[in-house]
Amino acid sequence: MNAIKKESTQSPQPGPERSRPGVAQRRKARRLVLQALYQWQVGGGDLTDIEAQFRAEFTGKTDWDYFHEVFPTIATQADELDELLAPLLDREVKTLDPVEKAILRIGAFELSHRLDIPYRVVINEGIELAKSFGATDSHKYVNGILDKLVKTLRPLETRGTGSRDTG
Repeated sequence: MNAIKKESTQSPQPGPERSRPGVAQRRKARRLVLQALYQWQVGGGDLTDIEAQFRAEFTGKTDWDYFHEVFPTIATQADELDELLAPLLDREVKTLDPVEKAILRIGAFELSHRLDIPYRVVINEGIELAKSFGATDSHKYVNGILDKLVKTLRPLETRGTGSRDTG
């Protein structure tokens, strides 16, 4: 029993694991990425300037490393992400509501590039963003698209897990 206590009181290992942001910090960063993408999609502008604006305006605990990686990457890879989404949509990408488009791009990016984020988390976070920022039933649309996309991008991860729909 003493050995267990000793292990649990040891200081954390040095390196990136020690400063790993919490769920709330990542969620806040994801919300800010959505807002920054919306601003960029609707008004254009320099990505570096938009990021600097968000860093200046939003203080507090935020996973800024995530924001810095995800926001400019999604913006510069928007066409590639849209190509992943296009076959799953019931309309053209360009006609999507800007909020839905930004949420779907975040989801497509995380599913294809951030394998450290479980697919269920990606889908759930997309749904929550849509509930907070989207139109009345946009969360249902986002859920359906991301659920289809996960089957394409992460088939091994979803195999045998009882996917959300059987079709």
